[in-house]
Amino acid sequence: MSALHILTGCTASGKSALALERALKNSAEILSCDALLFYQGMDIGTAKPSLQERSLVPHHGIDLVSIEDTFDIDRYQHYAKATIEAILARGKQVIITGGSGFYLKCFWAPVVDGIHVSPEVREAVTRISDASGLPGLIAELAKHNPNEPLASLLDIHNPRRVTRALERCLASGKTISQLHKEFAAMPSLFQHYPIHIECIEHEDSILKTRIQKRTQKMLAAGLIEEVQTLLQQGLLKNPSASRSIGYAQTIEWLNNGHSDTDTLAQSINIATWHLVRKQRTWFRHQLPLRTSLM
Repeated sequence: MSALHILTGCTASGKSALALERALKNSAEILSCDALLFYQGMDIGTAKPSLQERSLVPHHGIDLVSIEDTFDIDRYQHYAKATIEAILARGKQVIITGGSGFYLKCFWAPVVDGIHVSPEVREAVTRISDASGLPGLIAELAKHNPNEPLASLLDIHNPRRVTRALERCLASGKTISQLHKEFAAMPSLFQHYPIHIECIEHEDSILKTRIQKRTQKMLAAGLIEEVQTLLQQGLLKNPSASRSIGYAQTIEWLNNGHSDTDTLAQSINIATWHLVRKQRTWFRHQLPLRTSLM
């Protein structure tokens, strides 16, 4: 079985350029694992590979849906499996590149439980939330998890996680502990593929400089105009996209009527660095055995 080559690293670490270089040298095709590259029109703010770069090497996982649509982890992993099988059938190697940790994880571990939550169950949970808020959700969840300490099973102060847990308990008829146990035993869709992971790493000073240059390049390329166009196309209907780095700061900058792009650049740089710190923590604790590239 051919190996899957995963090339990852923090934002602005140089993943895309290195992946392209590797693909050209090794007769490979590239599969993006960046959750924002799925969306059409989000080009500048995501540093999406250019049309010229994509003409040199086939890139997959890019421009899959419109900005108003959603493309979640379940859809991605099935898309990725079909794409990988097609690439290998052509006799090419696969290079997977991106920094979206949750999406990367699907290549070596289960990430979705496969439980179908019906609209009726969601509506029932919504009614509880509207009537009693988080305390009501926790109380209902406790009824379906007797003798189980909820606080040790999930973050009960997080309304979203409590809501999702209750939905799954109601949909499956099982307790959180049972669901956790079954989920841990699930295989990854890619369990039969050998995986080789490389992570690009830079010293803080180098990475901060790269982030600043990346932001300036985006602004010079028309990030503000891109965001204005996307707003007209329904960007705000997609919370994941509209709250992402670069786009969220530009939207706020536009709403406040600013004209000083230096202020916007600084805001994007700060937000990007905060993201990088989170990515580093995730890589350190979640990536399996890997090779570090300096």
